[in-house]
Amino acid sequence: MTEAERDEQTTDIEQLVADAGIVANRSLIRRILRTGIQLGEDGTDRLNLKIASSALAEMRDAFRLFQPYAEVPKVTVFGSARTRQDDPLYDQARSVAEVLAERGWMVVTGAGPGIMQAAAEGAGEKMALGVSIRLPFEEKPSAVIADETHSVEMKYFFTRKLMLVKESTGFICLPGGFGTLDEMFELLTLQQTGKAEPMPIVLLDEPGGTFWRGLERFVVDTLIPAGVISPDDFDRVLVTDSAEEAVAEITGFWINYDSLRWVDDVLILRLKHRPTDAEIERLNEEFASIVAEGRIELVDAHAVELADKDRVELPRLALRLGQREVGGLYRLIDAINELGSAR
Repeated sequence: MTEAERDEQTTDIEQLVADAGIVANRSLIRRILRTGIQLGEDGTDRLNLKIASSALAEMRDAFRLFQPYAEVPKVTVFGSARTRQDDPLYDQARSVAEVLAERGWMVVTGAGPGIMQAAAEGAGEKMALGVSIRLPFEEKPSAVIADETHSVEMKYFFTRKLMLVKESTGFICLPGGFGTLDEMFELLTLQQTGKAEPMPIVLLDEPGGTFWRGLERFVVDTLIPAGVISPDDFDRVLVTDSAEEAVAEITGFWINYDSLRWVDDVLILRLKHRPTDAEIERLNEEFASIVAEGRIELVDAHAVELADKDRVELPRLALRLGQREVGGLYRLIDAINELGSAR
C-alpha cells in the first residue's frame, strides 16, 4: 500500500468513526478498526480471524454487562462446579456471598453449578453477576443469574478469565479442580508480576477443612526452598476456614487504602485518610527494607495524575519500591489500613 493509499484509508476510518457519532476515545476506536483492516492485509487465516472476532465480540458483551455496576464493589468467587448442595463447602460459599452482598458487594461467578451456584444464591439475583462458558458437558448458567441482564456467555476461557478478574476488587477461592486451581494461580501470578493491582485474595475452606493448607505447606516446604518464588510471595493470601474472616479480609483491605499508580519508578499510594507525621515516621521505620531509595513521603498529586484527574482529591504516599517486594507492599497496605488516622 502506497503512502497516499494509507492516508486515504486513515481518512476513511476517521470518517467512519465520525459518521457513527463516536465522540469519546476516538483514537482508540480508530486503532481497533485499523487493526481489523491490518489483519485482512496480513492474509490472516480464517480460524485466527474467527478467534479475534469472537474474542472482541465477547469482551464487548461483557463490558456492557458490567458497565451499569462500575461504581459497585465486586468480589469474584471461584470454586468447583462439581460441589454438591449437601456439601459443607456449598453452605460456606453461600454464606460468605450473602454477607458480602448485604454489605453492598456484588458477587461475580462463573455462572455454573456447584460453588458458583451457591455464591449466586447467597448474593441473590440483584447482587449476582455471571460470566459463563459454553462447554459440551457439566456447566450451565444457574437459575439465580440466568436473566440475560445479569450474565454473559463466553466461548473462550481466556476472555472469560479476563472478565472474572478485571472487574473485581476482591477474590475468594474455594476448593476445586484444575479450573479453580488455574484461576487461583493466575491471580497469584498477576499479583506477583505486578500485572494486576494489589487485591485481597482469600483461600476459603469448609470449617476444619485442610484443602488449602496442603497448598500452603507445598509453598513453604517446596516452592520457597527451591527459590522459584520469594519468601513473602504467599503473604498476600489469607488461608482460612472462616467465612467471617474471609469477609473481614475482603472489606478490610479497602478501609484506608484506595489505589496506586506508578509514575516512572515512583510508586504512589492513594489513601482515604491523611496520615499524621508520626504515622509516616513509623511506616518508614517498619518498612525501610522494602524501600529501594529514599523514604516513604506524603506528597501532592503528581502532574500526570492532575492531567488525568486521577483521584487527585486523595492524600497520597510516595516511595521507590524495591524489586520483587510485592509481598512487602501487601504488608505496607495492611499497615496503612491499621493507622489510627483511618479509624
